Amino acid sequence: MALDKARRPYQATYVVLALAVGGYALLQSLVIPVLPTIEAGLRTSQNTVTWVLTAYLLSAAIFTPIMGRLGDMYGKERLLVLTLVALTVGSLMAAIASSISLMIVARVIQGIGGGVLPLSFGLIRDEFPKEKVMGAVGVIAALAAAGAGLGIVLAGPIVDALDYHWLFWVPMIVMAIVTVAAHLIVPESRIRTPGTLSWPGLILLSAWLVALILGISEAPTWGWGSTSVIGLLIGAVVLAVVWVLVEARSAHPLIDMHMMRIPAVWTTNLVALLLGVGMYAVFAFLPEFLQTPASAGYGFGVSITVSGLILLPASVFMFAFGMLSGPLSKRFGSKSVLVTGLVVGVVTFALLTFAHAAEWEILLAMVVEGIGFGLAFASMSALVVVAVPPEQTGVASGMNANIRTIGGSIGAAVMSSIVTSGVRAGGIPRESGYTHGFALLTVAAIAAAIAALFVPGRLRPPALPTETTMPHAELGIVAGGTLVGDESE
Repeated sequence: MALDKARRPYQATYVVLALAVGGYALLQSLVIPVLPTIEAGLRTSQNTVTWVLTAYLLSAAIFTPIMGRLGDMYGKERLLVLTLVALTVGSLMAAIASSISLMIVARVIQGIGGGVLPLSFGLIRDEFPKEKVMGAVGVIAALAAAGAGLGIVLAGPIVDALDYHWLFWVPMIVMAIVTVAAHLIVPESRIRTPGTLSWPGLILLSAWLVALILGISEAPTWGWGSTSVIGLLIGAVVLAVVWVLVEARSAHPLIDMHMMRIPAVWTTNLVALLLGVGMYAVFAFLPEFLQTPASAGYGFGVSITVSGLILLPASVFMFAFGMLSGPLSKRFGSKSVLVTGLVVGVVTFALLTFAHAAEWEILLAMVVEGIGFGLAFASMSALVVVAVPPEQTGVASGMNANIRTIGGSIGAAVMSSIVTSGVRAGGIPRESGYTHGFALLTVAAIAAAIAALFVPGRLRPPALPTETTMPHAELGIVAGGTLVGDESE
């Protein structure tokens, strides 16, 4: 008798989740080095083409917690498949886009793919043997971080060999295959959280995230002191306060405010915000620094492809040390691994600030970044997963990923403002702009390391419904979530 998908080895599910997260992570960053190429290909302006990135960030920021919540309510496998369909359709639309408007719409649809992360973490916690959860979460988190850097590496060779349309054709093909595999292989989670979607909470969450990320993203262009930027940021704060009040009083909140007040959750989210500031700013601006002609007094005048290769060690070491994070966390505790990773990360920004005159110095900084951020990202995700009840895993990890995105938006916008504040004739920034920007990122990394000290010590994961503890349990109630049978049975 053939095995139904609910009884397949968890390793098969693991492979599918890894491919899904890897594909989503690549789409985050593939466009960053080639925005000027897309600008020329779609005959648009520099200000408009930045929406190819901004629209994706906005959409992902909104849909990441929403898809996590819907997965907790209606089934994580079902929502994972829908999320992968959105990634596939969005990639297809971007590949055939002949106008900037269609490209932006396509990127909004791709942003729904942000739900891959919380849904994957939730499936791991629900379906994997208890002793495998920590390591599996670490590897998936490392893939998410390393994939973002790898996208920058792959963009140049793909565009050089083909054209920028293939930055979307390749992910579209991969995501289509992964979608089918997810439907056939990934079992439906048995844990459900009864309730309904809080529409007031959803609308308010979307409103304050749009105001915040739009204001931050456009600040370098409009000016931090402009009426539009100040109005958006003030509006974001007001809407966020109203959102918190509404969610706190809701019978079925989108984000449980009691959960957000758990010490391990709010401290880890603070670390995520500060860590996102540094990581995404480096990936966004270091290629530009490397591509600056040496005649400017700094930079190396390398191609998009070569600049991506210089950043490659960050992704390689990030993935390798992310895989090590699980075993290290079991032995020393996730907090110790997180703090160690963040301290190592501080060295990265210090190197970039004071030693960027030779290519080997940049390579060394990328190796150090990969080690530090690989440990930090993986342990941070594990801390969130084990700190909350199983039925809240999706929304908690989704919000943590969302906060990293917000941190990345803040870091990239602030870095852009600093770098472009002293542009020379010809539009080339001064070296001091990069130096001051890297110094600010060093401060953010130090703040993240300090914040990590306030994360609670060793956390003992609550009992999980896993393959080893209850592989095919009867219907029942588990930790406040409804344990349901596989609908395919």
